[in-house]
Amino acid sequence: MAKSKNNAKKVSYISVPSQVISSLSSSSLQTLLLSPKKPSRTKFFTLSLLKNPKAWCFALFFFGFFGMLRLWFDLPLYSYPCVTTQAQKHESFANGYSRSQLGSALNGGMSPQEEPKIGFLSAKWEKSEVGLPLNNEKSVQNGEESEFWKQPDGLGYKPCLVFSRDYRRGSESVVKDRRKYLIVVVSGGMNQQRNQIVDAVVIARILGAALVVPILQVNVIWGDESEFSDIFDLEHFKRVVANDVRVVSSLPSTHIMTRPVEEKRTPLHVSPQWIRARYLKRLNREGVLLLRGLDSRLSKDLPSDLQKLRCKVAFHALRFAPSILELGNRLAERMRSRGPYVALHLRMEKDVWVRTGCLPGLSPEYDEMINNERKRRPELLTGRSNMTYHERKLAGLCPLNAVDVTRLLKALGAPSDARIYWAGGEPLGGEEALAPLTKEFPYFFKKQDLALPGELEPFARRASVMAAIDFVVSEKSDVFMPSHGGNMGHAMQGQRAYAGHKKYITPNKRHMLPYFLNSSLPEAEFNTIIKDLHRDSLGQPELRTSKDGRDVTKFPIPECMCNDSRKHSTS
Repeated sequence: MAKSKNNAKKVSYISVPSQVISSLSSSSLQTLLLSPKKPSRTKFFTLSLLKNPKAWCFALFFFGFFGMLRLWFDLPLYSYPCVTTQAQKHESFANGYSRSQLGSALNGGMSPQEEPKIGFLSAKWEKSEVGLPLNNEKSVQNGEESEFWKQPDGLGYKPCLVFSRDYRRGSESVVKDRRKYLIVVVSGGMNQQRNQIVDAVVIARILGAALVVPILQVNVIWGDESEFSDIFDLEHFKRVVANDVRVVSSLPSTHIMTRPVEEKRTPLHVSPQWIRARYLKRLNREGVLLLRGLDSRLSKDLPSDLQKLRCKVAFHALRFAPSILELGNRLAERMRSRGPYVALHLRMEKDVWVRTGCLPGLSPEYDEMINNERKRRPELLTGRSNMTYHERKLAGLCPLNAVDVTRLLKALGAPSDARIYWAGGEPLGGEEALAPLTKEFPYFFKKQDLALPGELEPFARRASVMAAIDFVVSEKSDVFMPSHGGNMGHAMQGQRAYAGHKKYITPNKRHMLPYFLNSSLPEAEFNTIIKDLHRDSLGQPELRTSKDGRDVTKFPIPECMCNDSRKHSTS
């Protein structure tokens, strides 16, 4: 009877934990396991768990689940925006893929040119995770390379648009006028249109007329049918200039049937006096004036109040449409996510080589292509047609090619891991034309590389909108450099100056190219010479008055920016 009684106790003792295990949660089970037990009972309890199949199943499930959690939280789940090809976009951090997935992409048959970029992303994530400095952070800390990112001294200059009392008095009658209306048709690319819109507002002010929202002529080269409101924030534009010029969306019913006075041949650089003498009498009689082809028609040397109005329109009123700003800012944030970046405006398109009378230097076949195109259409060549290609290049009239840009950046101390944003159209020769640059600076991105799938699709056939996106990303860069001036380069120079003189490198082509052609010059000496040539060409404050005919939207000092002369000297 005693043995039977003992067996009953033993069976009762073993069966209870099995039921508990099947019914308790993992947290309750841990509490049970950690609660105080008598030594003898703990021993029996452990043995019973080891012999019970349900306990083994639960343990395997518990540790498997815990391991999955550990693996999940150890992965770098941060979003990384920059990818280099369309194929890589679908396998990048921008879409939230893990480093292990990225590693499999590395072994997926990528070209050697693509591998360094992806490897760079992975390596930098690993470094950031263990607290080591990122590549760009190290570059900023090294003397010569950190100098490249250093911003120029703005000498305390800040925007100051204070209009005269006479100008403010005249504003009331101008904005109340309901008899005179100015219609303008602007042409060219986005930056060229932007310049003409600035002049249109000033001309409307000179004539005391209301400005009908400018009409953007369909671009025959790119087939862009964008309207003003597709590129610029129309309501913001109206609000900012409301005290200077009245802007209306269309002609009122009283003027719809009016036959406008049309002017197609306005001379270059006309003065306010010429505009009033030429148009005001007819405008008062007819009520509507239509102007075409405003490019460079208005003088760059205007009275102070009109210069301030140009700055007000260029730097305040012409804000891009919300959709453009949103995407541009997003791409800029992706560029900046790993440190400072350079924006390059490369003018290497086929039409640029034709118009400038220069040769791309890619191969004899490409040079012959450009020469043949120029012979077929000699009217495309812009000025100095009697100069040879070599003479034009030495005179600084040609765009820099990829080899020139690479040598200039290296000489100015750009680190090899510098991140570069490329703004501009497709170069003649495609990727081959960019090879010298991407070989030395492999972290080279354009908007198509940075955008997620579908982000650029709404603007795919809108060249002006694409140029506006480039403008936003370039304006936010730490350093900007154009390869050949142009409307984009000029607009960016003024924009960066007005924003506090952010670094802007102006290539001193005429003086530096002879040294580029001297192959016997040691690299260290070459670098020293190039730096000396550009010491005063890095975006420092520069007065417009130092040279007549300069555009105030490119050189906003002294009309649109001023400083505290007691703290800073401009000598």
